[in-house]
Amino acid sequence: TLKDTFSDYKKYFILPEPIKGAEPSWFGFHVTIKGTANFTRKEMTEWLESKKIGTRLLFGGNLLLQPAFQHIPHKVFGTLENSDAITANTFWLGVHQGVGEAQMEYVVSNIREFMRTHK
Repeated sequence: TLKDTFSDYKKYFILPEPIKGAEPSWFGFHVTIKGTANFTRKEMTEWLESKKIGTRLLFGGNLLLQPAFQHIPHKVFGTLENSDAITANTFWLGVHQGVGEAQMEYVVSNIREFMRTHK
């Protein structure tokens, strides 16, 4: 699974964890690359996309960085460092019931290949 694969490299990633008692039905698997990693989100997503593995950026994070929100009155509490980290370092991999075992093995093998070249 994606979680098992990324967990093998947990020093580089922050992975989703459902809250206690929840059984979510994920429509995407989000991954946040830690600031201490020796690669960027752009490098990883471009590499995955070059292998025909679709990725998407997470809409969210620090919405105050979006031009549409620049002139909306708001209050900021704290530094928004977690929101900034999500904005800069998080991406999604789609998880759909139509993705078969062979396709998931392809995704996993390509994640592992990327990580071998970035250890």
